[in-house]
Amino acid sequence: MPLPDLNLLVTLDVLLTEGSVAKAARRLRLSPSAMSRALARLRETLGDPLLVRAGRGLVPTPRALEIRERVSQLVQDAEAVLRPTANPDLRQLVRTFTLRSSEGFVENFGPTLIARVGADAPGVRLRFVQKPDKNSAPLREGAVDLETGVVEKTTAPELRVQALFRDRYVGVVRTGHPLTRDEITPARYAAARHITVSRESLDKGPIDEALHAFGLERIITTIVSGFAMALALARASDLIATVPERHTGSLRTGMSSFSLPFATPAFTVSMLWHPRLDADAAHRWLRASVREACAQQLADASTQGNAAET
Repeated sequence: MPLPDLNLLVTLDVLLTEGSVAKAARRLRLSPSAMSRALARLRETLGDPLLVRAGRGLVPTPRALEIRERVSQLVQDAEAVLRPTANPDLRQLVRTFTLRSSEGFVENFGPTLIARVGADAPGVRLRFVQKPDKNSAPLREGAVDLETGVVEKTTAPELRVQALFRDRYVGVVRTGHPLTRDEITPARYAAARHITVSRESLDKGPIDEALHAFGLERIITTIVSGFAMALALARASDLIATVPERHTGSLRTGMSSFSLPFATPAFTVSMLWHPRLDADAAHRWLRASVREACAQQLADASTQGNAAET
């Protein structure tokens, strides 16, 4: 069975609205003869004359009256589908977005993001889930809408990526820790007892590689899977936690932070999403909200830091 010519729907809608071949032709910028041929095709397709002569004009048949509103709605729906995506009405938007991030991101940036989203779109819920690994499957399968983290070689190449901020590692100890009483040298840092953060329970990382250049090795006392756990332990003991500075700003409140006494590479924290959501208007708004929340939180933290120094 041949597929129907869907272009005829537009012609039919205009003919039934105008009730005139000449007026319909002018509206669609066709010649009267071309419109007459289109009407003939519609009559053949539907098996009904649709418009019949009554004096000098045309009147719709019962079949035409029956389908007129339905045809009009079909044409409007088709135009809406083919129209470029408009910005969503945020006040009316009802949707749940799932965000996956490393421990510390939610604690540090979550309150600002939740407040921003709530002010713009009160019907939107944010669902935060932990990031136990670098597997991109949740983004690919649609279980996660947005993810934050450091792009690595194992990151799926099809994912979209946008940088949020640059970060670096800093050392963190409880207030009054003996390490902070004198100059912190690579040797003193390495000789203390350390907490290391690793989702894969590895006891070596970039910090250990940097110390290796000095012929030094850390004493790893404890391995945990998240920055919040590392800082909680350091807050209540003499252990040293080495964590990303900007990623953990609010978590380090009331503790002593210090620059590492050796060079370590800075890194970029980005947000990642699947390309199928790239053009989704609501998702674009979410991505902008995450960027703005991170920028606002970092600016506020910098202002507070400068005020504390003065």
